[in-house]
Amino acid sequence: MTSSPDQAPVVADLSETELIASFAPLLPRGRATLVPTGDDAAVVAAPDGRFVVSTDVLVEGHHFRRDWGTARDVGARAAAQNLADIAAMGALPTSMVVGLVLPPTTPVAWLLDLARGLAEECAPLGVGVDGGDLSAGERVVVAVTVHGDLEGRAPVLRSGARPGHVLAHAGALGRAAAGYAVLEAGLPYTGDPDTAAVVGAFLRPAPPYAAGPQAADAGATAMMDVSDGLVRDAGRMARASGVEILLDPVAEALAPDLARLEPVARRLGADAAAWLLTGGEDHGLLATFAPDRPLPPGFRRIGTVRAAGPAGPRVVPSPADAAHVTAPGWDHFRA
Repeated sequence: MTSSPDQAPVVADLSETELIASFAPLLPRGRATLVPTGDDAAVVAAPDGRFVVSTDVLVEGHHFRRDWGTARDVGARAAAQNLADIAAMGALPTSMVVGLVLPPTTPVAWLLDLARGLAEECAPLGVGVDGGDLSAGERVVVAVTVHGDLEGRAPVLRSGARPGHVLAHAGALGRAAAGYAVLEAGLPYTGDPDTAAVVGAFLRPAPPYAAGPQAADAGATAMMDVSDGLVRDAGRMARASGVEILLDPVAEALAPDLARLEPVARRLGADAAAWLLTGGEDHGLLATFAPDRPLPPGFRRIGTVRAAGPAGPRVVPSPADAAHVTAPGWDHFRA
């Protein structure tokens, strides 16, 4: 079904060629883009001789709801979660391609705002949105693939944590989880700065992109993006490295974060410490450093690494926080 002449156009009113022509001028050309969108494939420079590649998918009704935020929010968020993965390897993002599945009834204006959201996140970083694909489907799906440049660095893997190393984190923790809880509860938030801030953090996370290469240059031994919660992702690092990671007490290591979340937790009757430990989607960076290395700007110590005990590689929350970890974090296929 297409729109009538007095209604706003939907994607079914335009051909694929017309749709691409409507949003392609909104997309940025990056510093590494040699041949942008418009041909069968883009061409992107790889001066290092290697590409760092990451891909993620956002599915309507599973990762986002159109009644919760704008199309610009969805575009920015789709870009951010991929760009953070590149930063977590110690690289600079350079180029992005996007696959879109759109119901025919999707307003064209929504699609254009999605493109603007992608551009708002990518253009300041010099990242080009260099192509992709369009398809019709039952719900909106945004599939993003990002490439990055290591600039001669060795990639920082999850597997480099060693006993005695310091665990540190850059960026936000728990804010997106709090924002999701507010939206899910239908709690009004526009008049309350604390609540509005966490909703904004869920709709548009702000990963510390520059902190990834800076951590690599400062000697980070292991690093990863925290997308599924601190406990779950620190556990992944522990297993990859064959070590045990001991988290410092939240009330000490993350006291400012806890203080920012507590007013929202009181409004919801929720547990702010649980958001910090198990809430995902903030896309901060978790890294380990040798104990004699100063932490780079933006990182704060939140734990230590020790040899794995009889239980094997794992993450161990502080005894003071054990009651707050009722679930380890986000899992796409489990409750």
